[in-house]
Amino acid sequence: MRIAEIFQSKQGEGMWTGVVSTFVRTIGCNLRCGFCDTTYASWKSEEGETLSVEEVVERVMQYNTRHVVLTGGEPMLNSELIPLSRILSGLGLKITIETAGTLELPVACDLMSISPKLSNSYPWGATDKDVRLHETNRKRPEIVRKLIETYPYQLKFVVDEPEDLLEVEEYLKSLEIARPERVYLMPMAFEVADMNAKAEWIMSFASQRGYRYCPRMQLVWYGNRRGT
Repeated sequence: MRIAEIFQSKQGEGMWTGVVSTFVRTIGCNLRCGFCDTTYASWKSEEGETLSVEEVVERVMQYNTRHVVLTGGEPMLNSELIPLSRILSGLGLKITIETAGTLELPVACDLMSISPKLSNSYPWGATDKDVRLHETNRKRPEIVRKLIETYPYQLKFVVDEPEDLLEVEEYLKSLEIARPERVYLMPMAFEVADMNAKAEWIMSFASQRGYRYCPRMQLVWYGNRRGT
C-alpha cells in the first residue's frame, strides 16, 4: 500500500469527535475535488512510502490507541484494505473507514464514514479529462446505499453555500433509507473564522431536518496542517 502518513491525533469530525485515534492515510484517489485538503495524498502525489499490510499493522500498534481511522485519498482503492481492516479488528481495535462512497470492498468496519461529493466539489481549473473523471465518479448512490445497509455509518456532506442544502436533500431522497440523525453537515472551510461564519445557517437547517452540524474541530485544535 502507498501510505502518505500514519499518526496519532484526535478525530475532528463526526460522531467520534474528540476520540484519540491512529490515522492511516493512503495515497491515491478516483476523484478530483476542487476543495481537496489532502492533496499530498491525492492522485497526483509523489510522496509517501510503500508498506506491506504487516508493516502498517506494526506501526499502528506502536501508538497503543483503541481507535484506528483508515483514510486517504480514497482508501477503498486498495484491496489491501480488506486484510488490513480485518487484522486490526481482530486485534480488538475500533475501525473507522473514511470514504467518498464511490467504491466498495468487504472490509471490517465499526464506522463507515461516507462523504458523498456534491457539485460544489467541481475541479475548477482541471483538465477536461479530470473533470469528466470526477463528474462521472462522484455520485454513486447505489454504492452508498449498499454501504449504509452493511455497516454502522455516518454521512458527511461538505456544504459551502445555502444552495448546497437543496442538493443534500435530493441526494438523501435518492438513498431513501438514510436516517436523519446519521447525516452530518460540515462547512467547507480551511480557517476557523470561515467555518464559524457558515455555522449559523448550517446549524439552523440541520436542526429543522433532524441532521447534525459537523464542525472541523481539527482546525480549532491544530490549525490547517497535515498530521492532524
